[in-house]
Amino acid sequence: MSGDGLPPLREAIAKYGLGANKALGQNFLFDLNLTRRIARAAAPFAGFTIVEIGPGPGGLTRALLAEGAERIIAVERDERAIPALAEIASAYPGKLKVHAADALAVDWRSIVSGPAKLVANLPYNIATPLLIGWLGDPWPPWYESMTLMFQKEVADRIIAAPGTGAYGRLSVICQWRCTVARLFDINRSAFTPPPKVTSSVVQFLPRRNCEPHCRLGTLERVTAAGFGQRRKMLRSSLKSLGTDTQALLEKAGISGELRAENLSVADFARLAQLLDDVG
Repeated sequence: MSGDGLPPLREAIAKYGLGANKALGQNFLFDLNLTRRIARAAAPFAGFTIVEIGPGPGGLTRALLAEGAERIIAVERDERAIPALAEIASAYPGKLKVHAADALAVDWRSIVSGPAKLVANLPYNIATPLLIGWLGDPWPPWYESMTLMFQKEVADRIIAAPGTGAYGRLSVICQWRCTVARLFDINRSAFTPPPKVTSSVVQFLPRRNCEPHCRLGTLERVTAAGFGQRRKMLRSSLKSLGTDTQALLEKAGISGELRAENLSVADFARLAQLLDDVG
């Protein structure tokens, strides 16, 4: 038994037949030291609703509660996990609400009210689509921070700096919307079953005002054009935007001989801002 009176996670998994489902991108984290470390990274919790995605048997859920989370909304689409999560809810009366749903289809503002934080060991197969959704409009977002686990390769793209191989569309959107930081990596051997890759925990702190100011849709268009043909110079790759590319680049003070990977996040936003102004 653990300090909360609940059985060890492995026993809960055996009791409820909760073998990891590959189709749902499940990899369970049993190491209490690691789940508590993730929870502590997302603290403080006082006054916040914590939203967790894909809790499975509840390893991270239990760590969040043990670290002082006052209210958790856990979104889980695997019906097998619901009884295990209900057992945790019974051990922490009034603190855990389970929302049985596909996270990709949830209207977050309808189920979360007041200050909130996102904390999750994201299912690998939907991690990026979820993240893109959380970075979308309306802005500022409904959460105060996101502390999320990804495959290391995705984390590398999120935090990548200009001029590096991992720098791309995801880097620009994430860093325009938020201050991002990789907190720590987790070896594949910590999971059951072990994934084929290392994982990374990344924290996102939303920027209240995303500068330079532009429409997200326009920024997405500019990054898609630039990185869609990343080996080409900007004077060629940005032609798909349907505007006078040379005039746009000159107005932004950017050389047409550069490639997308050479531009800063602010450069991309400035190009998008100028497109907004003319369109």
